[in-house]
Amino acid sequence: MSLFSGWRAAFRIARRDAVRAKGRSALVVAMIALPVLGVTAADLTYRSALPTVAEDLTADLGAADALFIDQGMGPVRLEQMPDGVLWGTPEDAPDTLPEDERKPVDVPATFPKGSRYLTEQSLPASVTTRHGITDTQITELAVADPLLRGRVELTEGAYPKAKDEIAATEAFLKAAGLSVGDRVTVRGPEQAYTLTGALELPADLKSESLFAVPGAVIAPWQKAADGDKEILPPQAGDRKWLVQGPSGAGVTWSDVLAANEKGVVVRARQVVLDPPPDSEVPMAAQMGGWETNDAEMTAAALTVAAMAVLEIVLLAGPAFAVGARRSRRQLGLVGSCGGTRGQVRAVVLAGGAVLGGVGAVVGVGAGFGLTALFRPMIEDFTGRRFGELTVHPWEILAIAVLGLVTGVLAALAPAIVAGRQSVLESLTGRRGSRRSSRVLPVVGSLVLAGGVALAVYGGVSGNINLVAGGAVLAELGLLCCIPVIVGFLGRLGRRLPLTPRIALRDAARNRGRTAPAVAAVMAAVAGSVAIATYTSSSAAEQAYDHEPNLTAGTAAVMAFDTSQKANLPRARAAVEQNYPVNGGRADVGRVWAGSDCSVYYEEENDCGTIGLVKPTGEGHSCPLKGKGAKELALRISAHEHKRLMNSPACVDERWTSVSLGNDDSKIVIGDAGLLTSYVKLDDPAAAKALAAGTPVLLNPAYAENGEVTLKAVHTYSEHDKKNRALHPGKARTTTDRLKVYVAPDRYAATPGTRMILPQRTAKELGLYTEEHASIYTLSREPNDAERQAADAAIEQAGNRAYVMTANAAEPDDDAAILLILALFAGVVTLGAAAITTGLSKADAEADLTTLSAVGAPPGVRRSLSGFQCLVVALTGVLLGTLAGIVPAVAVRLTDLRAALADMRADPMESAYTPIVMPWETIALLALVVPVLAGLLAAALTSSRQKLARRAG
Repeated sequence: MSLFSGWRAAFRIARRDAVRAKGRSALVVAMIALPVLGVTAADLTYRSALPTVAEDLTADLGAADALFIDQGMGPVRLEQMPDGVLWGTPEDAPDTLPEDERKPVDVPATFPKGSRYLTEQSLPASVTTRHGITDTQITELAVADPLLRGRVELTEGAYPKAKDEIAATEAFLKAAGLSVGDRVTVRGPEQAYTLTGALELPADLKSESLFAVPGAVIAPWQKAADGDKEILPPQAGDRKWLVQGPSGAGVTWSDVLAANEKGVVVRARQVVLDPPPDSEVPMAAQMGGWETNDAEMTAAALTVAAMAVLEIVLLAGPAFAVGARRSRRQLGLVGSCGGTRGQVRAVVLAGGAVLGGVGAVVGVGAGFGLTALFRPMIEDFTGRRFGELTVHPWEILAIAVLGLVTGVLAALAPAIVAGRQSVLESLTGRRGSRRSSRVLPVVGSLVLAGGVALAVYGGVSGNINLVAGGAVLAELGLLCCIPVIVGFLGRLGRRLPLTPRIALRDAARNRGRTAPAVAAVMAAVAGSVAIATYTSSSAAEQAYDHEPNLTAGTAAVMAFDTSQKANLPRARAAVEQNYPVNGGRADVGRVWAGSDCSVYYEEENDCGTIGLVKPTGEGHSCPLKGKGAKELALRISAHEHKRLMNSPACVDERWTSVSLGNDDSKIVIGDAGLLTSYVKLDDPAAAKALAAGTPVLLNPAYAENGEVTLKAVHTYSEHDKKNRALHPGKARTTTDRLKVYVAPDRYAATPGTRMILPQRTAKELGLYTEEHASIYTLSREPNDAERQAADAAIEQAGNRAYVMTANAAEPDDDAAILLILALFAGVVTLGAAAITTGLSKADAEADLTTLSAVGAPPGVRRSLSGFQCLVVALTGVLLGTLAGIVPAVAVRLTDLRAALADMRADPMESAYTPIVMPWETIALLALVVPVLAGLLAAALTSSRQKLARRAG
C-alpha cells in the first residue's frame, strides 16, 4: 500500500469516526473554530479600521487634489516632506521676522494654472441648543461642493447654500437635542441660522461641529463687533485652500516646490501616494532615522498566537485522547489486520486534520459574517467609518492554516499514545497502567521557583525581558506540577460525601484529561489576572496623581466680574434649577489687603497682598524641598516618600489649587456651611469656632502653638482714587497673630482652601472682603442638557459668572478592560470545564452504570457532573490567579524602579507605585464562574441511565 493510499484510508476512517461521534466532534470543532473566529474578526476589524494612506487623504482633502496652507511665516522659502505634514525652514535660512513684520502671502497665486479651489476657515463659538447653550466649532466651507465628497457626507436634509443656513454633525444634533429645521443662534453677534441638514464626517463620527457657507459667520460677526464694542470679535483660525488641479494633471511635486518658495505647505494626493525620490526632496537630508521598529509588536503578536495555539491544544487534546480511547477497538482491528503503529497514529492524526480543517473553515466563515454584522457597531465604537472591508488573503489563509495545524497538534499526543498500545490491549479494552513521572514535578518545581526568582530580579533590576522570561518559566513550571496537584486532590475527598469524593478521585485517576483542562483554565486566568492586576494598579496610581480642582461631588458658581453683584444670585438660581443639587449652598467670599489685585493688575506692585507665614522647622518645612532634599530622597523608600508628600508640610509644595478664585494665600471667607458641604469637616467645635470669629486652619503646618501669623501688605494703586485718598503715603505692612482651630492633617489637601476666615474677623483686621462664589453639593455629575440649560440661564443673567464642577480623573476604559478580561477567562473556564465534564462522562459510562446497579439514585449522575466541572474550574482558576500575580508584580517593580529614579532626581516627583489586586475580577473568576460551571453541568446532564448492550 502506497503512502497516499494509506493516508487516504486514514482520512476515510477519521471522517467516518467524526460523523459517528457527533457530539465530541462538534466540541472539538467549536474549540478550534472559536479562536479562529476571534483572530479572523480581529484581523478584518484591524485592517478595515486602520485607515490606508488613500483613506487618510480623503479624510483631509475629500475629492480635491491638494490642501494648501499658509503657515504664517510670510513669503519665505520653506521645505517640506512629501507627506505635507513635516515642514520647516532651510538650515541656511535667515532669522524669521517678528509676526507683526511678516508680509501676507498670496496663496491662490501659488496654485497651478487652471485650478479650482475652495476656502476653509474655522472658529470657536457659543450657540443655542434645545436645552440652553453650548460651545462648539463652526467651519465656513462649501460642503455642498463635490470636492468635499468622502470627507463630509449628508445623512439627512440638505446642504446649506444661503448665508442664513447651517448644517450640523449628527453628534452635535444628538448632544444639543436639535433636529433638521430648527434654528440655531450664534451668541455674541446673535446671528440666527436654520439647520438645513445633518452631516457625517466619516473619519470622525464623534465630532460635534457646525458648517456654514463661506462668508456666513465670520464676516457678519466681525462687522457686528466693529459696530458694538460690547461684542467680542471672532477668533477665526487660519484659512486653508482645497485645490483641484488642472484636468488630468492634478498637483505635482514641482507645484509643491513652487508653493514652498512662497511660504506655503502643500499636502498633495498624488505626491503622497507616489512620493518623489529622496534626491528630489530638499528636506530629506534632515530627516534621517525616521524608520519605525516593529520588532516588539511582531514578538507580541507571535507570543499571543503561540498562547492561543497552546490554549486550543490543551482544550482539544483530551477530546482526541478520549476519542482514541473509545475507538481503541477500531484501532486494534487496524493493527490486527497488519497495520503498523505509524498507520494507527495516522488515523488519529487524520482525525485532528479533519476536525481542524472543519474548525478552520467554520471559524473563518463565522469571522467574516460577524464582522460584517457588527460593522456599524464597531464603526461607532472606533469613531470612524471603514473605507471598505479590507481583506488580506494571505493573512486569512495563514489563520485557517493555523486552525488546521492546531487540530493536528492537539491530536499528536493521543496519536503517540494510541500507537504505543498493544493490539491485545486495544481489542480487549484494557487500559493498562502507567505510573506518573516522578521527575516532571521536581523539574516543574525547580522551573517554577527559578521563574519567580528571575521575574522578581528582572523587576528589581528594571529589565522587562527578564520579567517576561521569568513569568513564562514560572507558568511552564506550574504546568509541569499540575498532574501532581490533580493527584493530590484525590486525597482530599476521603471525608467528603459520595459525589464530590468520586469527582475528585476521577480527576486524579484520569489526569490525562483533567490536567490539560486545568492547565488551559490556568493559562487563560493567569493572563487575565496579570493584566487586570497591572490595570488596577495603574488606575490607582493615576487616581493618586490626580489633582482635583474642587472637592469631589461639588460645583462652584463663581463671578467673573464682582462689580455686577446682582448677577450672582441669578447664576445661583440657574444652578439650583438645572443641576442635580443635593442640599443647601455655602457662600464663599474673597479677601484682600490694599487695592484689589483683580482690578489693579496692570502695573507691578500696584496692589496689596495677603498670606500666612509658614513657620520653619520639623512639621512645618517640607524636607523634600530645599537643602538636603536630594540626600534624603536617596535614603527613603517609596512608602516613606508618599507619607512625606502627603504630610501638611509638603502637600502645598506638591501642588496648589486656587480654583475658588483666591490668590496663592488660599484664604477664603466662609461659615459653617462651607465646612460641611465643601471641606467635609463635620465637627461642631469647628463650626462653633467660626461662629465665635476664630478662623479654621485646614493645613496644620502653618500653625504654631494653635496660632498662625497673617501678613498683609496694604499697597494702594494711584488709580484707586477712593482708597488712595484714605490711605496716602507708602505701603503699610501688618503682621497679626491669630488663634485658630486646627483641623486634622487629612484636610490639608482640600482644593483651593488653606484657611477659612470669618467675615467679622477680616473686617477687624482691616481687610476687604467681597462675596465671590457659592458651593453646591451634587447628587451626581450633571449631563449635557443640564449644563446647557444652566449656561443659557447664566448667559441671560449677563454672563458675569460661570459654573465649575469637580474635575474627575482622566476617563479611561479600565472598568471595560477588567470586564472583558473576566468574561474571556470565564468563557475559557466554562469551556474547559464543560469539555472535561463531557469527556469524563463519556469515559466513565461504565462507572456510572455500576453506580446505578448498586442502587445509586438517578440524581447522582447530575451532581457528579456538577462536581467534576467544579473541580476543574476551581483548580484552574486558583492556580491561574497565583500564576498571574507573578508577572504583574514583577512589572510593577520595574515601574517602581523607574519612579524611584525620577524621585531621586527631583524629590517632589511622586514615587507611589501601588500593587492593587483586582478583587472583583478574582472573586468573579474564583467564586461565580466555578459555581456557574458546576450548576450548568448538573442542569444539562440527564439523570436517566442509557441502556447498554454487551459487546460482541
